[in-house]
Amino acid sequence: MTAITYTVPDVSCAHCERAVRDEVLAVAGVEAVDVDLHAKTVLVRGVDLDDARLRAAIGDAGYEAA
Repeated sequence: MTAITYTVPDVSCAHCERAVRDEVLAVAGVEAVDVDLHAKTVLVRGVDLDDARLRAAIGDAGYEAA
């Protein structure tokens, strides 16, 4: 299993957390997503993770991965 952490400066509420989690969980290979509102990070765990697809999913949720 691989883990990738993204900084997402604009996540700040439960709605943000839910939107990002739902979009990222839909990406092939993703097994778990942890959004830390305080640290402004998204930790993605899974197998054969594709960085471009994960960044696109975060973008689809309305946020930008720094």
